[in-house]
Amino acid sequence: MDKPLSRRPSARPQPSVRHAKWRETLRALYVGDEPRAERFQWAVGTVDLAIIVFFIFAPVLEGRPSFLWIDYSIAVLLAVDLSARALAARSFRAWILRPTVWVDFVVLATLLAPLTFANLGFLRILRLWTLSKNDLFWRSLRRRGYREWEDVGRASINLLTCLFLITGFIYTFFAEDGSGLEGYVDALYFTVATVTTTGFGDITLPGTAGKLTAIVTMIVGISLFVRLAQALFKPYKVFFPCPKCALQRHEPDAVHCKACGHILAIPDEGAD
Repeated sequence: MDKPLSRRPSARPQPSVRHAKWRETLRALYVGDEPRAERFQWAVGTVDLAIIVFFIFAPVLEGRPSFLWIDYSIAVLLAVDLSARALAARSFRAWILRPTVWVDFVVLATLLAPLTFANLGFLRILRLWTLSKNDLFWRSLRRRGYREWEDVGRASINLLTCLFLITGFIYTFFAEDGSGLEGYVDALYFTVATVTTTGFGDITLPGTAGKLTAIVTMIVGISLFVRLAQALFKPYKVFFPCPKCALQRHEPDAVHCKACGHILAIPDEGAD
């Protein structure tokens, strides 16, 4: 009786195997700490910074013929980045529920339909906040021994995001003939004067909506300024999780955890 012919193993991997390899490769690039992954992450971060600069100056550039070309090009880049991050995520459900992802979807909507969502264009600056959630920059500071500047950097980015977000809102909804806001710089000037509670009074927002906007700007601005001041002037503490209670920050010369009294072994600065 003839033996059945054995099937030769296919030389080409199955689609599911290729898909899994793609996901592992993307995951290694986006969240890995190897030299190749860090180079990739810095390249992505540099592109993100350039995009944020475009978002900041977008109100000034809107009338130029090249604006829509740049706008749609950034939309393609952001869509590719979001798709790659979705593939790299271990749990798509957990990834899609992140606030930073929803911010990116809002930004993408304003890029794909800039005329339809013209009044929401100021929300694009929230991309700066999502970029600050990337641990790449802060990890680089920690490795170089500048961990104490991480809180200052985060507080500064939050303040800048707030300033440009409010500036875009004011420019979008209050810049009109006779309002005193002649352009984007005037809106930024009013925002900074309001946030710092200087209040020169040469530019005021009309109506009840204008007064409420100024009130919210002052409250949020003062809060962020206080947070930045705390980060700048608070006593320096090292990051060393307590093995017992997990308290993460301690005085550099601490011997016992101030929360539970557990004996600590905090290494000296610069120690291997």
